[in-house]
Amino acid sequence: MNYQEALEFIEKSHKFGMRLGLENSFKLLELLGNPQDKLKFVHVAGTNGKGSVCSFISNTLKEQGYKVGLYTSPYLETFTERIRLNGENIPEEDVARIITIMKEKIEQMASEGYAYPTEFEIETAMAFYYYWEQDADYVVLEVGLGGRYDATNVIKSPLASVIVSLSLDHIGVLGDTLGKIAYEKAGIIKENSIAVVYKQKKEAEEVIKDVCKEKNTKYIEADFKHLEVKKSDINSQIFNCTILGEKFENMEIKLIGEHQVNNAVLALTVIKVLRDERNTEISDETIKRAFLNTRWPGRIEKIKDCPTLIIDGAHNEDGARSLSKALEKNFKGKKMTLLIGMLKDKDIDSVLEILMDKFDKVITTTPDSDRAISCDELKEKIEKYVSDVIAIPKIEDAVKYTLENAQDDDIIISAGSLYMIGHVRQLVK
Repeated sequence: MNYQEALEFIEKSHKFGMRLGLENSFKLLELLGNPQDKLKFVHVAGTNGKGSVCSFISNTLKEQGYKVGLYTSPYLETFTERIRLNGENIPEEDVARIITIMKEKIEQMASEGYAYPTEFEIETAMAFYYYWEQDADYVVLEVGLGGRYDATNVIKSPLASVIVSLSLDHIGVLGDTLGKIAYEKAGIIKENSIAVVYKQKKEAEEVIKDVCKEKNTKYIEADFKHLEVKKSDINSQIFNCTILGEKFENMEIKLIGEHQVNNAVLALTVIKVLRDERNTEISDETIKRAFLNTRWPGRIEKIKDCPTLIIDGAHNEDGARSLSKALEKNFKGKKMTLLIGMLKDKDIDSVLEILMDKFDKVITTTPDSDRAISCDELKEKIEKYVSDVIAIPKIEDAVKYTLENAQDDDIIISAGSLYMIGHVRQLVK
């Protein structure tokens, strides 16, 4: 099987949809020799900021000299981004080779009466197998959806279970209240372990604390009370903070937006736990260097000057609020154009309500996904807020039109769906 055939094999399993439950993942991994049991994990769940937090943690471990796997989803430009080792994407030939091995095991499963694994179950098992083969020292593992029944939740005892900022997302699957969503996300917390948690709204916080109590797990909350932001602009942010009694001064990050400072503090808390409670050697110099060098594409990321073009994956209420704050802070009074495409299972109305008063002109397009809302339907919704709205179905045409009709000093924001901004990023690059 070559790389293209391996991708087609994975994508074909898309028709089996999404399935709650871990029985299939356990069976597939058992047939592969349970590679996940031979690895050390930091497991990260939540709604907003998972990728950034994972990136800060994995980059710090890598800078210290460890061999570090980073598993994230979805990808922006290429499938292999999802499975990284020391910052490098999994080689295409390894995808082909591992999927060839797995195909035989999947056929064996089916012959034994097990359901065919879903796309995400296959991808997650492949990641575990690859990291085990490569002898990774640590794996920073991002949950796909929810937590309790997510395919990543087959791991036994992570070094830390991390829960980032929670908000209402995937309500059809995870529940329609913050409490229900928190319960699903807290499903990654294991017995007698350590949970490091972002400061949540009361309803979610209580649920997570109850789960920790029940599992005899130490609950550590990121401390934003002792946080001082010294500088924040479109290029970088500098802050001081105190974490579990230790001061970190003049921490500089290149990720933009107030929320990214909070994500950095949460990641620092995890690193402090790894250092103090898990005997992981990590120096202060390493942390500073790693945080400054951390990039997370597609999150308030400037990809072009003259005109300025910024892409952001804001696709839910909290994401839109973070983007809105960053625009208010950095571009107040400037003329701004929005290029937007969204998926219909997202909270479109909330996103529009938060963002639309920032823009003079909006171009709608249709992301390349069967879950996308059409650009015409989105245009209709936006016309309640903005009079100058144009619908252009193909992303290529929408990007071309937006750039050709912009002045050098204009600000263009492309947002609404990670599927779309990955496409925009590729086209502009």
